[in-house]
Amino acid sequence: MTEAKDERRPAGELEASVMAALWAAGAPRTPGQVQLSLGGGLARTTVTTILSRLHEKGVVDRRREGRGYAYFPVQDAHGLTARRMHTELDRDSDRNTVLARFVAQLTEDDERVLRDLLESGEQ
Repeated sequence: MTEAKDERRPAGELEASVMAALWAAGAPRTPGQVQLSLGGGLARTTVTTILSRLHEKGVVDRRREGRGYAYFPVQDAHGLTARRMHTELDRDSDRNTVLARFVAQLTEDDERVLRDLLESGEQ
């Protein structure tokens, strides 16, 4: 294997870094602005590709800014985690079994929180 291949980041790490930069910014950011906030270790084209993929996944939205786009998250970090949980649940055809096993593995504290949320109807 090549040295460059060994230095590759784990899958999802770049997307997570870009999302963290967008959440921290609190306002739409261009790929160049995101690149700067990440410390410049990535090429602007790489950041643009990551933002485009996040847009295709529906995780970020964008608005026209000059000749390009400025990107912003459509959900906060907690909302994104919930979305991932739903995606995983949707991948299995036996939702009842998946949910039953999920609940069976909850800690007592998590089970109490879940019960309270279900009883209160909070979203």
